[in-house]
Amino acid sequence: MQFLIDFFSTISSSLRTLILASGFVLMWMFESLIPLFRNNTKKVGHTGVNLFFTVTTLIVNFIFAVLLVKASDYTTQHHFGILYLLGLPLWLHAILGFLLLDFIGAYLIHLLEHKVKWMWKFHIIHHTDPHVNATTALRHHPGESAFRAVFAILAVLIAGVPIWLVMIYQTASALLSQFNHANIKLPKGLDAAMQWIIVSPDMHKVHHHYRLPTTDTNYGNIFSIWDRLLGTFVKKDVNQLQYGLDIYPEEDAHSYLPRLLKIPFERYRAPAGSKFGGLPGAKSKGDYLNPEYSDSNLGSS
Repeated sequence: MQFLIDFFSTISSSLRTLILASGFVLMWMFESLIPLFRNNTKKVGHTGVNLFFTVTTLIVNFIFAVLLVKASDYTTQHHFGILYLLGLPLWLHAILGFLLLDFIGAYLIHLLEHKVKWMWKFHIIHHTDPHVNATTALRHHPGESAFRAVFAILAVLIAGVPIWLVMIYQTASALLSQFNHANIKLPKGLDAAMQWIIVSPDMHKVHHHYRLPTTDTNYGNIFSIWDRLLGTFVKKDVNQLQYGLDIYPEEDAHSYLPRLLKIPFERYRAPAGSKFGGLPGAKSKGDYLNPEYSDSNLGSS
């Protein structure tokens, strides 16, 4: 453990960026060898748009890194936070700290993004991607990246974790997010076994289905236990999924960068099927009940 403490206590931003880039390269290789959906990554402009948001996410995270480090240093120096109050041995502090960082800084903020209207309007950009792959992992509007960074800082303060553990978690989080977004097809037994502990590709793809209620499931990033414990875990046949959002079917809403940056500030579109929602072009209640728009044929796996 001392090696991990020493290594991640002094890890540079350039090295973490290199690890992130290596993860993308590895996932792209697997996407070419064992794709879930063929030609998923060859849509015009798709990779460019997602890489733009990857860069903006890295910039926002870099800006907030100073506050993150200060928060972690404060908890360490003053033994501030739940875990310090419990007086745990280092190994148990590290395990529980990792879990709390994942719950507060990933699962909880993700859940809120789907439940709080103004947060959802920023998170829409992530969900409008019609060709989910490893690059989708960091496809976040800069506004969303900012409030995700705020929740990461809150997680550090609430849990009370040293900077080396924060760096381990953030590195693992980025790599696992690339993995569970990747357009790869694993053996069903392997993927199903993974889902008992971590978020697998098949598990997270369900979250990217194009309409409710399926969209509001499987929020986890690293660990699947939060979805299982809080009743948001769902299994579906990934071969019957459709990516994107039914309320944003127009091409510029998922492929045109200026429009994507502007969506959070546009008039709110309520989710189809909700009390105030509806699909573009639907003119009556009968349109919403049309089997063409239904999830009833999306079977369990």
